[in-house]
Amino acid sequence: MRPRIAIPVPHSGDADYAGRALPQYERAVELAGGEPVRIPLDSAASEVKKLIADCDAVLLPGSRADVLPEKYGAPRDPKTADADLPRDAVDELLLRDAYAHRKPVLGICYGLQILNVHRAGSLVQHIESPVNHEAGRKVPIAHDVDVDPGSTLARILQDTDGNAVRLPVNSSHHQSVDVIGKGLRISARCPDDGIIEAIEGAEPDHFVLAVQWHPERSVDQDAPSRAIFDALIQAARAKLPMERRASRPSTVGDPSAGSGQAARRSTD
Repeated sequence: MRPRIAIPVPHSGDADYAGRALPQYERAVELAGGEPVRIPLDSAASEVKKLIADCDAVLLPGSRADVLPEKYGAPRDPKTADADLPRDAVDELLLRDAYAHRKPVLGICYGLQILNVHRAGSLVQHIESPVNHEAGRKVPIAHDVDVDPGSTLARILQDTDGNAVRLPVNSSHHQSVDVIGKGLRISARCPDDGIIEAIEGAEPDHFVLAVQWHPERSVDQDAPSRAIFDALIQAARAKLPMERRASRPSTVGDPSAGSGQAARRSTD
């Protein structure tokens, strides 16, 4: 059966952005063999917890918000965007559940940042660099990243071409990891300015990976992007209870299949 992947709606206050962004994550999960489950931001915590309990892994997507600097003990920089408190609250529920039950986690862009802060790390609130990390979705390749050859990320990417150490990526962020969170390690940096571009869990029995770029935008053209989502689904499938592994046939590719059990309740 397809593992169920919890994906929070990207933003509580920008329905246009959420409606454009969320289907890209859902499609990437489906292409990899997973079942995306939309997690609404406007439901009671008890209802969110019920949805989360039925999911096998977590995908934390990007957002137009920034993490509240108070969460990592820093004064707010004038260039820091407003926080999205409903998204923040749902992300906290997802991460607590994932760490309590060893569920796989994939963070993307803002998802990397909230993961790092959740693990008691901190952020650079505004990157000052000659590299254009805010290039945006219209720039397919903004810069390269150097992947630590001993990392989980390197093993994932090497499966695609056997030699994935430097990777061209898109970029749509103005913040980045400063102090790395507990139980996390750096797995990629931008070679031109040293900005941290990927982090991962340090425990080999718990899949935790987060990247600062947006692989969901390039799954149709880019094998490394697909490999990242494939790795999440493989890790989630490995954690499935035996009684669920064969309980439902896959509906990937079936146009009548939904985009997750909470899809009709999405705010976008």
